[in-house]
Amino acid sequence: MTAPRAVVFGLAGPSLKPDERRFFRATDPLGFILFARNIETPDQVRALTASLRETIGRADAPILIDQEGGRVQRLRPPHWRSAPPAARFGDAFARDPDQAKEAARLNHRLIAADLAQLGITVDCAPVLDVPVLGAHDVIGDRAFARSPAVVAELGRAAVAGLLAGGVIPVVKHIPGHGRAFADSHRELPKVVAARAELEATDFAPFQALSDAPWAMTAHVLYAALDPALPATQSKAVIGGIVRGAIGFAGVLVSDDLGMSALAGDFRARAEACLGAGCDVVLHCSGAMAEMQAVADGSSPLAPAAKKRIVAAEARRRKSLEPFDWAEGCARLDALLARN
Repeated sequence: MTAPRAVVFGLAGPSLKPDERRFFRATDPLGFILFARNIETPDQVRALTASLRETIGRADAPILIDQEGGRVQRLRPPHWRSAPPAARFGDAFARDPDQAKEAARLNHRLIAADLAQLGITVDCAPVLDVPVLGAHDVIGDRAFARSPAVVAELGRAAVAGLLAGGVIPVVKHIPGHGRAFADSHRELPKVVAARAELEATDFAPFQALSDAPWAMTAHVLYAALDPALPATQSKAVIGGIVRGAIGFAGVLVSDDLGMSALAGDFRARAEACLGAGCDVVLHCSGAMAEMQAVADGSSPLAPAAKKRIVAAEARRRKSLEPFDWAEGCARLDALLARN
């Protein structure tokens, strides 16, 4: 059987359109990603995730979402809990590290409970970036703290909470977006820090969580690592740093191909990311012409990528723990009230 195509696609609205159904059946993407435009009610989202998997004929197809908390959460009240931003746990850590780690784990266990009930199996969280003073606010309070060690500890707690809820975490944005003085949605950030400085700060949380099941790349150019290409499209960064110095061995997915940090048409963007060593490319907009170009630039999953995806899915299933949502919510509220 042919492996699925090494791409995750978005879609336009809250239900599949006939042309989307035909396209997804023909192209067989690895999985899908949901945004606010795809979400109305719990029953509607459950029906959507089921129809996406039915369309491509794979019950285990990963369905992704960005549910970090704070300003980046696609599931919102009144149907879902509003989760705090990551920085809230960093502030708590300064007062009581153990309680902060418990709170971070509980928060992400609650997020996982919401996602699992909807058929969503992958959360693009936590953010492991380490912001520097003056950096663009695109990361901001999405980061836990400005200390690499604190980010690593809280990130480990978040990863554990998601996995305990049967959801695969995606640590991001490897090898680090915290020094970016521009928003990669709009332009290519260029970081001039020396490699030794990057290793001591930006890389450190990712190295500490190099056993995470998935990671998402940074559309950032690191002049000391590759003066010509952003990390997502750089063999030097993906091979030498992400897989090498950092030692990340899980599934590597690109950040969104639609972001303006990347140059070229969509076929070329997909080809460059996969050629540099990404396992999977991500295209979020749901725009059909763009998706067709991305599909043209994407190939079936490489054998090594398929093994990583299978291993991550097995870990997700194995890690699931019993959980009382009401008790967990009450305990998290109590912890945050103390901090």
